[in-house]
Amino acid sequence: MSTRSPLLRDAALALALALVAFVPPLATHGTRLGELPHRSLDALAVAAALAQSLPLALRRRWPAATLAMVVAGFAVQELRGYATFASLGLLIAIYSAAAHQHRLRRWTAGVATAGYLALSIGLHVAGSANRVADYVVFYLCMAAAWLLGAYVRALRSAEEVRRRVEADAARADERARIARELHDVVAHHVTAMVVQANAAQFLPPHSARESLTAIKETGKKALCDLRDLLGVLDPAREARRDRLPGLTELPLLIEQTRAAGQPVSLIEQGRAPVALGAGRELTAYRVVQEALTNALKYAAGRPTVVHLGYRPSGVDISVSTAPSQGPDSADPVGGRTDRSGHRSGEPIGGSGRGLTGLRERVELFGGSLSAGPDGHGGFTVAAHLPAGEAA
Repeated sequence: MSTRSPLLRDAALALALALVAFVPPLATHGTRLGELPHRSLDALAVAAALAQSLPLALRRRWPAATLAMVVAGFAVQELRGYATFASLGLLIAIYSAAAHQHRLRRWTAGVATAGYLALSIGLHVAGSANRVADYVVFYLCMAAAWLLGAYVRALRSAEEVRRRVEADAARADERARIARELHDVVAHHVTAMVVQANAAQFLPPHSARESLTAIKETGKKALCDLRDLLGVLDPAREARRDRLPGLTELPLLIEQTRAAGQPVSLIEQGRAPVALGAGRELTAYRVVQEALTNALKYAAGRPTVVHLGYRPSGVDISVSTAPSQGPDSADPVGGRTDRSGHRSGEPIGGSGRGLTGLRERVELFGGSLSAGPDGHGGFTVAAHLPAGEAA
């Protein structure tokens, strides 16, 4: 219905103008450009009136053709001395050509101007007493209708550009959100698996089997989280909010990180967690997850402390790694050397997306995030998330 409604409205306009053109008070009143002797209505007058009204039903679909038919009917009416209210269709057709013609608009305007000039000459030859100024004034009226249509077209084009820009920005934001979610969901598990695999090659068989078991469990968890994410992105499926991780899942996250060989401790201060809301809970979880992922990448084997401070106004999060100390510790780029001098793994590079995406997440909820050296050889990621409505 939405695609046909403009055509139906234009058809109603055309039919109404055709009917009004023959209503007795208006049947003999209309534009008389040449002021030639009045001639009573006959079959040709009816045809001219219908040519100026009925084609308007197609004024949006074929504006140039509509204008041509209306101009032909108007020319017949003026040269024969008829007068009907249907002549109003000329201004509507001119406006429609300027507003809806997609191509060759200048050519259309030029041909219409040439046609008007020919009609003016024809009226003068037929005995019209009008002066040049009279024809110029009428032409200016038609030009005003054209300019109005061009203005409406420009407004419509600007609106289309604005909508297209907004749609492109929305798609870019959505792509960035999906990339951020994929990074948050997969990076931690994959990093843990790489660290465990690097270490397993230097372990005795029994310990290596335990490490491979841990890798298997981590991989299963990664696949499960990835399926959940893909389910959320599927528009045909309703997102399950109960599967979104929050602060209550932090102990499990820390245990998984410990299984990857990273010594992590959790310190909580304050009373029960404040009601952050689902979005803030997920963001808090992602802050800790990304910080632990970076610890596995760049400070493998160093003691790491996760500190949560609950306050009525929100929650403070701090994840700190200790400085490199002793021969059995990580080097600054993430490789680790055991006491016998063997490397337990190569540096694990990062995309640089994690902390940037986290800062955007935290700031979205009115919070703040900082990350950098702590001045003692370690590295600290600190964030504050204000309390919000429970969701």
